[in-house]
Amino acid sequence: MIHYISVILPIPLQKLFTYKITVAEASFLKKGMRVAVEFGKSKIYTALVYRIHTEAPVGYEAKDIYQILDEIPIVNETQITHWEWIANYYMCSLGEVFRAALPSAFLLESETAILLQQGFNDEKSLTNEEFLVFEALQHQPQLSIHQVIQILDKKKVFPIIKQLIEKKVIVVKEQIYEQYKPKLVKYIQLTKEWEAADKLSELLNELGRAKKQRDVILTYFQLKAQKKPIKASELQEQSNGSTAVIKSLIDKHILSYYYIQKDRITFNGKSSEIKELTIHQQKAFEAIESTFKTKQVALLKGVTSSGKTEIYVKLIKQLLENNKQVLFLLPEIALTTQLIERLQHYFGEYLSVFHSKYSMNERVEVWNNVLESKAKAQLILGARSSLFLPFSNLGLIIVDEEHEPSFKQYDPAPRYHARDAAIVLAHQHKAKVILGSATPSIESYYNATQQKYGLVTLDRRYGDVLLPEIELVDIKEKYRKKRMTGHFSDRLLEMISEALNEKEQVILFQNRRGFAPVVECETCGVSPQCPQCDVSLTFHSFRKELRCHYCGYRQTMPHNCGACGSEKLNTKGFGTEQIELELHQLFPDANIGRMDLDTTRGKYGYQKILGQFQAQEIDILVGTQMLSKGLDFANVSLVGIMNADTMLNFPDFRAHERSYQLMVQVAGRAGRANKRGKVAIQTFNPYHQILQQVSTNAYAEMYKEQLDERWQYHYPPFYRIIKITLRHKDFNRVEEGAHWLGKSLTGIFKEQVLGPTTPAISKIRNYYIRHIIVKIPQNQHLELTKKNIIRVKNAFQAIKEFRSIKLNIDVDNY
Repeated sequence: MIHYISVILPIPLQKLFTYKITVAEASFLKKGMRVAVEFGKSKIYTALVYRIHTEAPVGYEAKDIYQILDEIPIVNETQITHWEWIANYYMCSLGEVFRAALPSAFLLESETAILLQQGFNDEKSLTNEEFLVFEALQHQPQLSIHQVIQILDKKKVFPIIKQLIEKKVIVVKEQIYEQYKPKLVKYIQLTKEWEAADKLSELLNELGRAKKQRDVILTYFQLKAQKKPIKASELQEQSNGSTAVIKSLIDKHILSYYYIQKDRITFNGKSSEIKELTIHQQKAFEAIESTFKTKQVALLKGVTSSGKTEIYVKLIKQLLENNKQVLFLLPEIALTTQLIERLQHYFGEYLSVFHSKYSMNERVEVWNNVLESKAKAQLILGARSSLFLPFSNLGLIIVDEEHEPSFKQYDPAPRYHARDAAIVLAHQHKAKVILGSATPSIESYYNATQQKYGLVTLDRRYGDVLLPEIELVDIKEKYRKKRMTGHFSDRLLEMISEALNEKEQVILFQNRRGFAPVVECETCGVSPQCPQCDVSLTFHSFRKELRCHYCGYRQTMPHNCGACGSEKLNTKGFGTEQIELELHQLFPDANIGRMDLDTTRGKYGYQKILGQFQAQEIDILVGTQMLSKGLDFANVSLVGIMNADTMLNFPDFRAHERSYQLMVQVAGRAGRANKRGKVAIQTFNPYHQILQQVSTNAYAEMYKEQLDERWQYHYPPFYRIIKITLRHKDFNRVEEGAHWLGKSLTGIFKEQVLGPTTPAISKIRNYYIRHIIVKIPQNQHLELTKKNIIRVKNAFQAIKEFRSIKLNIDVDNY
């Protein structure tokens, strides 16, 4: 009987592929192991075993597998079930979820290696280019295709390689290489010959003249008394010796090296006792516990600085004592930086961190530790990708700041929402979920009011500190009365001066990076545009360049207008960089820091800035929305929002909800310790309903208004939204394709289809973009709707003219 395996390939194919295996392989392989397979003309090496069976594939002949890559499964059954739900719900392929879920080190790649064939000596028959390859192989045992491209300085090297094979100069072999490299620490020991205790005096006599070598040996015995392995670097440092001295002892066979594999992520220090909860926190904690008896999900609505983290800590402690795994999801990497220290304080030996700023090797180690259910990976702190880790005993998922749009993945597929996917994952593990936020999303709060989730409120700040006093500053009036200095009103400057005089810190929020979003010619009104996108270029003063924030295009700042040649170039609008420069002029004695995408690029970029601010080395911190999310600084007494109107006027049905959440969250950074904080919001329209609701912290009022609007205009939570995006470099083709698709969908879904529409930014990276939105009411069958959309999509892609149009489907486009 012939055995087969169905595998998941990390490419966007809807179907699984079947390969042939031997009886021995069938008895060894298990679901969740990786195998190397050939696919098409090229090789895609990493495939995941999905099913072992005896059914031959229909329509093609099954190939043999290349080799087995694992001894035990690296993905478990629950994970694959979760992947299937994500692929099905978010309308993507299982292969796309597989590629997103695994750290890239697990997706092995192939590299063609070229070796010299033994016995070749007819060098005269070679052309100049062939001889260069031959000569290079005289100096090193093998070359990769990439190295041959560099040697010959040309991209098309395959004809030359083919000729060399025909002339029997070289042989080619495929190598599978794994990208993950374990961290090996170099240790040192005495060779067996000198290990005996009575050999020490003989050894010192032998090294009588070599003083530095004697010092190294004496230091070695001092360190050995501690009965711990001796690192080579430690021995070198303690003995003041050099690498050459140690090497000469190794050459004499007195010392030898050995290696121990170490985890990259280790936390030292002792865990502390957790804090006692306040009366209000204890009530909330008990309410969560009683909610969990009847419901799987609890929404914790706690005002900013109410101490939600302390409640989480107590719940985590209970779960860890019962040997359960806990996943703590955060929307922003900047937040993990501050929370690591707090959780490490309580659960140091159980905590692992998983997000994209960690290296590939570090992420592989966390994956392996979770797979093996090690104690050091019982509590995982991470961004949305940590949902995909191989949990086997999950007891609790905490989704902190659950309202944040950062939990939604937009590109590439799978376009999942981490909050919703976490609830499904918890259901599969029979675990509980806490959604925490001071400003819950409309959807989550609606689910809580409909009794789908439990609702727990915490409306007292820790230490009974009052919520900050919010002041709306009318800058329209200030400009009229000439009371503005740059982009600062006289009132905001007065408040900053007061805070600095009191030796307190200030946070200023402007949700735009760079110096100015637009550079405009005063003579003809033309502003430099990105050649690849439908946006104007942002001016960055530090490097004196114009940048596109969509495709990364950059050019030096021109001295005169490209259209009319005028030298009168002026900037419009302002970003964090301009605020920072203005502050240096207004407060020359203050230390000013900036936190945006430009200043936090490195692995420790966030830690460095937040560490300085925590240590009060920075007096005023200017930043974008990454400042708004749950950061805790005791000495901040003032928060300034530089311009509230840009958020309110954004063309999106969520603009008002998001503006409210962002402003309340930013305001919540003020006055978190003993003293009541102050917030100044600069706006041209202080009577706007959202700004009035922010100033009085009226969440219920904002929720009711937004809910009425959503009901009236058919938006979530009453309707689901599926957004279809079409992209192509040919304007006419994407326009024609969008109209065809729009008509086909309207034929099925009638007035529930909006579009095709042109988005505000209609071209990115030379691709023209069109959107179609399908609204799905609650009583409409979701699965059937998706099947109809896929049927139309398949028909669309079968048309030759439309096949090259890139089509993305985004479910629940929040």
